[in-house]
Amino acid sequence: MLIRYGTNKFGKPVKKAVIYTKEEHNIPRDKIDRDAVFIINRLHDAGFSAFIVGGAVRDLLVGNTPKDFDIVTDATPGKIKRLFRNSRIIGRRFRLVHVVFGQKIFEVSTFRSNEEGSVGNEFGSMDEDVMRRDFTINALYYDPFQEQVIDYVNGVKDIKKHVLKPVIPLDRIFVEDPVRMIRAIKYSVTTDSKMSHALRSKIRHSSNLLSTISPSRLTEELLKIINGGHAAPIIREALDAEVFMYLQPAASHIIYTNKHFEEDYMKSMMALDELVKSDKDSRQGKKLYYLIYDFTKSLTDWEKEIKNKTSSSELYARTWRECRNFVLPMNPQRKELELAVRMVLKDLGVNISSLKKKTAKKPENKTADKK
Repeated sequence: MLIRYGTNKFGKPVKKAVIYTKEEHNIPRDKIDRDAVFIINRLHDAGFSAFIVGGAVRDLLVGNTPKDFDIVTDATPGKIKRLFRNSRIIGRRFRLVHVVFGQKIFEVSTFRSNEEGSVGNEFGSMDEDVMRRDFTINALYYDPFQEQVIDYVNGVKDIKKHVLKPVIPLDRIFVEDPVRMIRAIKYSVTTDSKMSHALRSKIRHSSNLLSTISPSRLTEELLKIINGGHAAPIIREALDAEVFMYLQPAASHIIYTNKHFEEDYMKSMMALDELVKSDKDSRQGKKLYYLIYDFTKSLTDWEKEIKNKTSSSELYARTWRECRNFVLPMNPQRKELELAVRMVLKDLGVNISSLKKKTAKKPENKTADKK
């Protein structure tokens, strides 16, 4: 084990971080994405430092294959952009760079200062950048060339002990970014890490802060949950922490008032997880099917509707409108929600073969669709 030193205000050396060597962290080199290594190598050749950071390092340490490899560097966005023709600068408040390799997008960000808190937009040093990160298990840096993990906050030990600890003080972490509550629940489930009573209590008492978050960010977080293969336990934890009502208010209301619906809904979430584990690349609409099935089933007496020969077009139009409102503030792609509705109707016995494409495109609820 190595030590990374810095200096205090008096110029004396002080311990900053622990550095774990290859023999200590045991991260297999073949699990590192080659394009991520290429990006880091080019930044090194240009005189900059660069590291894989965050969730990818956490996943590598626990033996999982990361879905994304985020990179952090001391190069500014403009300099990063000049190094990679296959890149674009994004962001309004804090700019970062997306480097594109085919279907893969690598997020390359510049070290940020913590002078303005964890959501500040000023560039800074690695020592500052680490103190902006949400939880210790996500505040790790990996150098693929030295094959070293740099740990300022005892994140490696917390991973081994299966505990979830915030880097940012509890009185600031959720005020500065309420979405961290959703991520805390997600990380706790997916890494089998326990939250302290103080952290869990803080989430429950701060959940109302999520009401200020934009639908686009909530959609992003919910889609990550749906696509992750752990939707059932995450949603159960989110319900207990009174967080799910901000992700899916309509579903939460029914769950809190109807025990049978809750049981059916959680069974559907478990079925969704099985689908993701068996076919991770399945269409979004096939996953949304499980989100809306139990609600759609409860909308009407489907056997009676079919017996009375209610037109398929009418049933589709009514169902699509209700499901669109049911999933708010989530805003999935329209064609994927349409697929989910069609799949559910088919399973409920509605003859969807008579539906034409144009039926699905009728502007049944323009106001809701624009929310």
